[in-house]
Amino acid sequence: MVGRGLSLLAERGRGAGRRNPGAAKPETELAPDERRHVAGLMRINHAGEIAAQALYHGQALIARNPQTRQHLLEAAREEHDHLRWCEERLRELGDGPSKLEPLWYAGSFAIGALAGLRGDRESLGFVQETEHQVSEHLGEHLAQLPEADGRSRAILETMRNDEERHGQEAADAGGAPVPAPVRGLMRQVARVMKFGAYRL
Repeated sequence: MVGRGLSLLAERGRGAGRRNPGAAKPETELAPDERRHVAGLMRINHAGEIAAQALYHGQALIARNPQTRQHLLEAAREEHDHLRWCEERLRELGDGPSKLEPLWYAGSFAIGALAGLRGDRESLGFVQETEHQVSEHLGEHLAQLPEADGRSRAILETMRNDEERHGQEAADAGGAPVPAPVRGLMRQVARVMKFGAYRL
């Protein structure tokens, strides 16, 4: 599982093979400040997908039930498409991923493994809460995008739909509610990551 994580950073671009939803949208000319801001948002989302992969891999490593493990790995595989789409959009914007990728992965893998130690129901509940919070910040990013940027918008809308579905699937699989203090800590960790990834 650790090897899977290390290869993730070296082999970006593989996933479930879905077409980039932004590819069908025409590229539009963005002002320099708009382009920088959109690149910062997409870098945050790319870092978030690195972290999501790590969380799922850490949880799958500890999962007791083979069905839970398979659920986590399947979600991670689909999320890998998000990683590829964000990276493709960053290249189109003339930018690149966060330089802190290894840090985001290592920290999130440890958090995922710790969540997994609490049991499969708690681990699935952690997935549900993670996807809920990711869906929220994707909504915030969609509200900040320039109206003309249809490519980024199509990517983030598809990602948000996927995250909401993953969260519901985790709930349907028996995920237990996450305690309020843990939810608050998750939000604080996400703020740190967003602050760092936007800039570095």
